[in-house]
Amino acid sequence: MTVALMWEARAVDGRGEELLAWARAQDLPRAPLRRETFRAPQDRVLVITWWDAGLDAELPELPEPDGELVDRAVHRWRFESVDTR
Repeated sequence: MTVALMWEARAVDGRGEELLAWARAQDLPRAPLRRETFRAPQDRVLVITWWDAGLDAELPELPEPDGELVDRAVHRWRFESVDTR
């Protein structure tokens, strides 16, 4: 089974590039099958990691950034792959 972990944070206004650099620099204790990093308007950063694991497996996730870098708590979701095309 493939599980995707999504991590999304919003930087304090004007600090989007700094949050992006921070997210890209974060190493995980083990490597996922795949990892992608995205940016969006309003200084948001999204990191998706794919794992060969069950939906409830214990998997490494990116931590919370320093509170002075983000304007709210990180949002996290888990998705189970059901189709690929």
